[in-house]
Amino acid sequence: MNKFEFQNPVKIYFGEGQIASVAKEIKPGSKVMMTYGGGSIKRNGIYDQVIAALKDCTVVEFGGIEANPDYDTLIKAIALGKAENVDFTLAVGGGSIIDGTKFIAAGMNYDGDPWDFIIGKVRVPAAKPFGAVLTLPATGSEMNCGAVISRRATQEKYAFHNAAGFPTFSVLDPTAVRSLPKRQVANGIIDTFIHTTEQYLTTAGSPLVMDRFAEGVLLTLVEIAPRLLADGERAYDDCANFMMAATMGLNGFLAMGVDEDWATHMIGHELTALHGLDHGVTLAIVWPGTQHAMRREKEAKLLQYAARVWGITEGTPDEIIDRAIAATDGFFRSLGVSTRLGEHGIGEDTIVEIRRRFDERKWNLGENGIVTPEKAEAILRSRL
Repeated sequence: MNKFEFQNPVKIYFGEGQIASVAKEIKPGSKVMMTYGGGSIKRNGIYDQVIAALKDCTVVEFGGIEANPDYDTLIKAIALGKAENVDFTLAVGGGSIIDGTKFIAAGMNYDGDPWDFIIGKVRVPAAKPFGAVLTLPATGSEMNCGAVISRRATQEKYAFHNAAGFPTFSVLDPTAVRSLPKRQVANGIIDTFIHTTEQYLTTAGSPLVMDRFAEGVLLTLVEIAPRLLADGERAYDDCANFMMAATMGLNGFLAMGVDEDWATHMIGHELTALHGLDHGVTLAIVWPGTQHAMRREKEAKLLQYAARVWGITEGTPDEIIDRAIAATDGFFRSLGVSTRLGEHGIGEDTIVEIRRRFDERKWNLGENGIVTPEKAEAILRSRL
């Protein structure tokens, strides 16, 4: 077990009807900028619940934040927040909205170009206070200090972390899951699954407690996925377990004392930047290739994963690993997601460009830098 420091200050309100708790956390008379996406919150009733909770505040709305939030859109929100001198920002949506709001909340405290802190040119400034009402489980952004921002004009996508940029609180009402399209549920399941494996499928000898936590999240997703994607109304408990799994997948708990990977995510970000693929789709494409290419380095954990998650114990180590990778790929495909680059019309040119970018950035990814640009290229070639 590695030594570590851990702190998570986010207050969580979980359960049906908890959106009303927003009123407990934001002082009456505050000027609140409410950020959201394409307007689904106005169709499913969440918008009205939030507005009711903010009845004693002045509300400035900023809608239209995209999936994979775009820098050019977020810059407009920063300008609006500064002009209106807002006291608090409230993200109402999924991970993209919350990620974008983290950028906005930090950007309002920065006088230069906020892209500076995305690319690591300057330290990320402390964020203005913000909270979240989660509507789409996936990223865990409601309970962490990380965010991923896209810049479509330059086909770039980067993650950043801000120790002074946690939400002050987040509301998780599982009933929001009932109105989500199947595509968004599938993407959220995949994102949560791979968040978990990025912290689990690394080096042998990880803390036993963290391993069991991670396996519990994975087994939960495998169990509830068919029910969440079936026709008919989704059961409250399935929605609640999905929401809890997504939050636990990336709120820091699974990472305590363990080595982390994140190569699948970093390669997947490039596919989104270059082709606009859904984040979850890119992960489903890349993950099997990562495990195949790194099977020797990850052998002990892959064998453990095969046995504990998929019940695969018979055969040689390579046979067991192959079957576990195939089972996972099959799971992703059962969610309606195509897991090969060629199925999305992506070929050689993209692989060459991603290899060029990784070489230029001198990126060695994965635990202890074991995923070199050459390995990243091999991973992608295996997914054609």
